[in-house]
Amino acid sequence: MCTYSAEQGKASDWHLVHLGALASGGAGLVLTEATSVQPVGRISPADLGLWSDDHIEPLARVTHAVRSRGAVAGIQLAHAGRKAGTRLPGEGSGTIPLEQGGWTIFAPSAIPFADGFATPNELDIAGIESVVAAFAQSAHRAVEAGFGVVEVHAAHGYLIHQFLSPLSNARTDAYGGSFENRIRLLLEIVRGTRRTLPDRVPLFVRLSATDWAEVGGWVINETVALSKVLREEGVDLIDTSSGGTLPSASIPLGPGYQLPFAERIRREVGVATGAVGLITSPAQADQIVRNGQSDLVLLGRELLRNPFWPLHAAAALGHNISWPRQYLRAAPVGSTARQSVQNP
Repeated sequence: MCTYSAEQGKASDWHLVHLGALASGGAGLVLTEATSVQPVGRISPADLGLWSDDHIEPLARVTHAVRSRGAVAGIQLAHAGRKAGTRLPGEGSGTIPLEQGGWTIFAPSAIPFADGFATPNELDIAGIESVVAAFAQSAHRAVEAGFGVVEVHAAHGYLIHQFLSPLSNARTDAYGGSFENRIRLLLEIVRGTRRTLPDRVPLFVRLSATDWAEVGGWVINETVALSKVLREEGVDLIDTSSGGTLPSASIPLGPGYQLPFAERIRREVGVATGAVGLITSPAQADQIVRNGQSDLVLLGRELLRNPFWPLHAAAALGHNISWPRQYLRAAPVGSTARQSVQNP
């Protein structure tokens, strides 16, 4: 969940406190917001980045805090493509003009996202190669910074998803047209990133299972087929979301509305999946994992509302997990204290 609190891509005290609090609250895995692999790939000027070695030390402070509180630190690597360079929340919408501090944006094709968004430049082959290299280099820096999980963000209408979807990819070269061509960029990124990572570091890929388009978009059958390929390429988990390519897609929102996608991928592909989207209650999350519908439940807005949701969920489900020693006086009777992890 983007928090718009970075300066030139560098993590700030906000990220240290925010993500450290999620670890204190009992989350097993704490993922950063979308962290750009190139300056031009930031969703907004205040997004995190990892395109330079200068970004390692500020993020290392964050991972130290997360690990010292008993959680695994994960990072989501991303490139926004035609959705890059947008205004901050509360400051309007659309692309920031160049004269107001914006930048030139790139995408698979010169198709703008929506009214108010700039028409992107079409990436040439050299540009594509630079993006692939940037993901691998950022993954290497992520390990240096102490992250134990790396996720490639290929969903929500950002650059990789833009290549996947026929709605945003009108190319006629090796990166457009057929299913095999449209998935090529993601496969090259996954291969480069997987080679960079130690075997001990799991690689996740976040996918939009469908564009929710009435016609012509990316669909769940393609996501299942892609997931089979990604499993063979060494991807450990498919973080299953949806949408993002169309600004006005009709999405049937409701509790667990994306769960059938994660369940189908898990069943048909034999790869671990993560479930997301309007999962808000402990019983709901517990049932998803207990029934084998998905292997992980990934929370976004619910953890923004309550960073200590996991501790309260454990109590609601009758599990006596340890609380931070500093907060033990507020814990349910009989709770044990969680000590800080030494030399995390």
